[in-house]
Amino acid sequence: MFTAIDQVYLFMERGGDVLYALLFVIFLLWLFILERIVFFSFIYRPQLAQVVGEWEERKERTSWHAHQIREDLTSQVKMALENNMTTIKMLVGLCPLFGLLGTVTGMIEVFDVMAFLGNGSPKAMASGISKATIPTMAGMVGAITGVFALSFLQRFIQRQKVRLDNTMTFDH
Repeated sequence: MFTAIDQVYLFMERGGDVLYALLFVIFLLWLFILERIVFFSFIYRPQLAQVVGEWEERKERTSWHAHQIREDLTSQVKMALENNMTTIKMLVGLCPLFGLLGTVTGMIEVFDVMAFLGNGSPKAMASGISKATIPTMAGMVGAITGVFALSFLQRFIQRQKVRLDNTMTFDH
């Protein structure tokens, strides 16, 4: 009976070398997503409280100078919110491309077998076909999960930006 580790190893072997590169891309993708979640959970709220407190301490909030200070404070928080989001978008986009690369390399292997044997033996082509389909599936799974996480993060960031703009008032 195979253990879970044996099954994963067998899956990776059937998918070919491209699957290892795809695994690395998906690992990086989720590492950056988890970094954003940790940031929002533990770092963002104290940073927001500090910026809002600094703004609320100001006695004068209506002059052009005060507006520039507010803009600077809010842009610092907004930049921190958007940190690594472009990298996450890039990694989500790379997942299907690595899947496509796996498809191409797997089909090249199928055509090599056909050229070498001179026939279309299903047993001989099975390895190449699995190396063509498994990375495609893994790339799509990585991209779909990444898109859901990216969408969640972007909605959260947008809500926090609106909340920040509403929290830092101009009156006084």
